[in-house]
Amino acid sequence: MTEKRMEFKTETTQLLDLMIHSLYSHKEIFLRELISNASDAIDKARFESLTDTAISEDGGEGGFKIKISIDKEAGTLSIADNGIGMTRDEAITELGTIAHSGTKEFIEALKESKGKESPELIGQFGVGFYSTFLVADTVTVLSRKAGADSKSGIKWESTADGSFSIDDIEKETKGTEIILHIKEDEKGYLDDYEVRGLVKKYSDFIEHPIAMDVEKEVDSKEAEGKEAEGEKVKVTEEETLNSQKALWLKSKSEIEPSEYNEFYKHISHDYTDPSDTIHYNVEGTSEFTSLLFVPATRPVDILYKEYQMGLTLYVKRVKILEHCEKLLPQYLRFLKGVVDSSDLPLNVSREMLQNNSQVDVIKNSITKKALGRFKELKDKEYDRYVKFYKEYGRLLKEGLHFDFERREAITDLLLFASTKTEGDSLRSFEQYVGDMGEGQEEIFYITATTIEEAKNSPYLEVFNEKGLEVLILLDDIDDMIMGGVEFKGKKLKSVIKGDLNVDKEETEEKKELEEKFKGLIGSVAETLKENIGGVRVSSRLKDSPCCLVPDEGAMDPNMERMLKSMGQDIPEHKKTLEINATHPLLEKMAALQEADAESELLKEYTEVLYDQALLLEGSKPKDSTAFVNRVAKIMAGSAVEPS
Repeated sequence: MTEKRMEFKTETTQLLDLMIHSLYSHKEIFLRELISNASDAIDKARFESLTDTAISEDGGEGGFKIKISIDKEAGTLSIADNGIGMTRDEAITELGTIAHSGTKEFIEALKESKGKESPELIGQFGVGFYSTFLVADTVTVLSRKAGADSKSGIKWESTADGSFSIDDIEKETKGTEIILHIKEDEKGYLDDYEVRGLVKKYSDFIEHPIAMDVEKEVDSKEAEGKEAEGEKVKVTEEETLNSQKALWLKSKSEIEPSEYNEFYKHISHDYTDPSDTIHYNVEGTSEFTSLLFVPATRPVDILYKEYQMGLTLYVKRVKILEHCEKLLPQYLRFLKGVVDSSDLPLNVSREMLQNNSQVDVIKNSITKKALGRFKELKDKEYDRYVKFYKEYGRLLKEGLHFDFERREAITDLLLFASTKTEGDSLRSFEQYVGDMGEGQEEIFYITATTIEEAKNSPYLEVFNEKGLEVLILLDDIDDMIMGGVEFKGKKLKSVIKGDLNVDKEETEEKKELEEKFKGLIGSVAETLKENIGGVRVSSRLKDSPCCLVPDEGAMDPNMERMLKSMGQDIPEHKKTLEINATHPLLEKMAALQEADAESELLKEYTEVLYDQALLLEGSKPKDSTAFVNRVAKIMAGSAVEPS
């Protein structure tokens, strides 16, 4: 097959242009990315050799290895491995397309950060190969699939001009070699000292040897293997640049924080340091080692269903699975890291993991350890915990729904803004309950999209008057999961649902008002019977004239609006209209009703009242034009019904 030129996919072309012109510093990460990819290719070959005898389990002659070569005359830097390699189709797919659920979001993020340092975005979207174009004007990839009968390989090449070429070649060895034609202003990467330093900095812990030919000056007799001294001559020797120690198997006392940080960057392809590290081992009936990291920032695509969660599973230092979902509960999917088990078989498959009790033991241990670590941070390093919580609190809340066994432990980790907090301050359930007044039996909360919106809500009027704290819940899932939550015997109560009896002493007064406004309540209910489920005097309103209140078990209005915007069919549920019997508007309406229950002006007032209630809950009037006309006519003193 002859050489063929192909176009990059549109997103890939956009990405290359943005990366080359937006990421001005930290270009050195290209070497880390290529070494990591080479290591992954070797891991895959070693794993597949367990079931495919055509693939050597030790990499063949010389063993598995990553080889770096510098050719200063040609101006090239090469990174070669003897791993799994690629076929022609795989090269087109892997190198010509970015098959990632968050590609569009990544491009948008790069556009927003143009002109700023934003290399951490590379790690969030797994596009490390393309970082090569930060330092190279041409990238050539030579590859041959491991296990292939012939020496047929492929050559892929691109200058990042929107296209690439693919051709068939003969290649003596399996695996992949990436040749970077270094840009004139990046020639420093052709210095072996610079390369050695980058390998030590970023990839010292890579399990496979990273080798490079280096020129050394030795005694001529020494070079010939003799003892007598002679002239100094230069010889080329292959030097292993990394220590090859599996970091997770080392004692914590032997590991520097910088080593943890670089290992995290290797497995996550993130550029920033992790915010926390959890390293521990379990011995006894079950034996495994776990090294976990909390990314400093929440991955931008973590709420997408295509997000790849799971820890990297090793068995006796052999990588078995890159994203082992069975090792983590869904709500801890932000954790990165590795687990190395001594109890699982080397040939364990994804299907076997589904029904392996040992995997459940590991998952339960990791979950308990992680939640315990978060609790420790909350109790001992609160400010640091708050930063963590602002990134991952929304995910932890999912555990209230999916992990009933640990519901109490998760509840204790939650933080919220409240009507008593200022700025970015947050409160825990522990703090809320500790400040509750005598006789308060419930933890009050309100859902909203912003703190300002919540604090201005008419549903809080009685709570503000009486100095009762209300927690402000801002996450999209709050309404679904918080209703059944308890903390130390105190149930949560939404201030926007059901009837309220905040002050028992006011119950009698409310009954008297309901009797006094009985006629108006009946008239309003009749006029609005197609839209509401009933009318009652409100216990929650002090300044506003009215509000709409869902039943206790009904869906929160914010959730209802969000689902409707997503095209979901939401069953119609008529809400109760609550009226503030002390408001001048209602007193005027009551007078109109007493004078003439069939008054057209009363009906006008009633329709406007209902539209006001819709606006106060964040909805729109059913007929905005009619609403405007009614308000205008009432303001003009007209009782003529709009056509």
